[in-house]
Amino acid sequence: MSPQPLGPGMHGRGTRFRVHAPDADRLWLCLFDARDRETRLTMAREGEDIWSVNAPGVGEGARYGLRADGPFDPDAGLWFDPDKLLLDPYAPAIDRPFAYDPMLAAPRGKGSDTAGLMPKGVVSAPFPLVPPEPPIFRSGGLIYEVQVRGFTMLHPDIPEAQRGTIAALGHPAVIEHLRRLHVSAIELMPINAWIDERHLAPLGLRNAWGYNPVSYFALDPRLAPGGMAELRGAVDALHAAGIGVILDMVYNHDGESDREGPTLSLRGLDARSYFRHEPDGRLINDTGTGNSIDCNHPVAQRLILASLRHFVGLAGVDGFRFDLAPALGRLPTGFDSEAPLLRAMRDDPLLSDRILIAEPWDIGPGGYQLGRFGARWLEWNDRYRDDMRRFWRGDRGMTGALATRIAGSSDIFHADPATRTVNFLAAHDGFTLADVTAYDHRHNEANGEQNRDGHGENFSWNNGIEGATADQAIRAARRRDIKALLGTLFCSRGAIMLTAGDEFGRTQQGNNNAYAQDNAIGWVDWQGRDRDIEAHAFALADMRASTPDFSDAGWLSETDVEWLDERGQPMTVAQWEDPDRRCLAMRFRRSGFTVFINGGDWPHDFGGVHIPARTVLPIPAE
Repeated sequence: MSPQPLGPGMHGRGTRFRVHAPDADRLWLCLFDARDRETRLTMAREGEDIWSVNAPGVGEGARYGLRADGPFDPDAGLWFDPDKLLLDPYAPAIDRPFAYDPMLAAPRGKGSDTAGLMPKGVVSAPFPLVPPEPPIFRSGGLIYEVQVRGFTMLHPDIPEAQRGTIAALGHPAVIEHLRRLHVSAIELMPINAWIDERHLAPLGLRNAWGYNPVSYFALDPRLAPGGMAELRGAVDALHAAGIGVILDMVYNHDGESDREGPTLSLRGLDARSYFRHEPDGRLINDTGTGNSIDCNHPVAQRLILASLRHFVGLAGVDGFRFDLAPALGRLPTGFDSEAPLLRAMRDDPLLSDRILIAEPWDIGPGGYQLGRFGARWLEWNDRYRDDMRRFWRGDRGMTGALATRIAGSSDIFHADPATRTVNFLAAHDGFTLADVTAYDHRHNEANGEQNRDGHGENFSWNNGIEGATADQAIRAARRRDIKALLGTLFCSRGAIMLTAGDEFGRTQQGNNNAYAQDNAIGWVDWQGRDRDIEAHAFALADMRASTPDFSDAGWLSETDVEWLDERGQPMTVAQWEDPDRRCLAMRFRRSGFTVFINGGDWPHDFGGVHIPARTVLPIPAE
């Protein structure tokens, strides 16, 4: 028999609340009226681990929190403090966004009651389930990465009241842009309720990306003021246009951070089950955020699986991208693609056909796992990103690497019958595509960390003068390089990914870690977009969509393509090994479709086809 669900469950006479807190001595359900007056109901043990209470007359829209009492011994993973109002981990919605306050992190006995600082959970009526449909995504499709607020805040066609929200994604102007790019699925950066890191407020900054979650169920009210109905409406609009929806989920840590962090939810109920600890009781920090969720513990697995089902069943999303995904499969002996949580996701009836995308690295031991997640998974391929940048930067000896990457990275995915690569040139984390061609070094001064944060090595170049100040020739050179990079991406085998705005030259002024820039640095400038680059991207998208050679998932071998030199002859071993070679062509044997690549600084003729310097030119067979 399946365990009864946790969280609030409405019935004909009220709502029953069930909470997991095995080490607590006492637990209270705290109900709040319209004037924020609190009524406490004592919860009773239901077995060894679960507490429950029935609340007659409490129904849809009721606001509530939890309080837990018990031993306070952080070194032993016990954080009970009845002065801390806690969010129910299974609350389906919250009444307002989180805002960091030092009182949320005060040790027991040294702070005041936090009820006035905490969002309250909101009881929601049962939502009709979405009839299960196969995901809208095709092999070789384009994934479009979007930070909801920054993507829509400056869009001139979106009504001002809708800007910055999930509802804006269903606007006809947005959908038309996505269709012109032939987007197969839009990937939404985190939309779950999150809290700012504690160092941001004194700097006058706030978290703009959402990779610091508190709830795995509740949507952040800043992005979804209409709650689950708003997300479902946007998904329906995108599905009607043939575009899938992928959610970026952060299950590797939560926003309660390290020992000095706030007590908001999981920590105050059962830190021993939800977080990984060293033998001496210290929190393990394989994520760089202060804590790591224990994805091997059945209690944490139950929460994660229920969260995934929540978004599939209620909103009909097509799949998920997992931040720092090795955390989901790290056993005491190391990463294992057959770890219990990964196996449960694969075997779950509601999740088994969903798109699953791994960011296959974190900073823990054995944290780099590219190519090791197994056949059900797509994986972000940072080797593709780095090799493509290095080739177009002009690094020597990169022609063979370029060919391997655009053919599907068989060196990485050779154990599988098809490539599982997600090819990308830039993502939210790092330089934008335009900034790759305009800056030698990061410029993160606006983040208030003395330019020490973000990636140090970006494999970028500046074509003469760093930044936006440049003459016409330098701007033309940058535009040429952006087009060449886009050409390589759209002519690559496997799924490809664009970050919103990279198709028209979006800049972040050299900031390669704009997580705290909820402003013009991080927002997409629609009115200032480069129409020439955008037209080039649209043309490449049309080409890719009409060329079956790119839609197959199998990585390319010598039976599929031939690699040619400038004379139209097969590349020799000596040519492949020439560190100064910058030119080649890839011709599909069956169709004759040819991609000419000239990475040099001078034009070349390929058997009568003139290819300008630093250009990718795809040409169908006559």
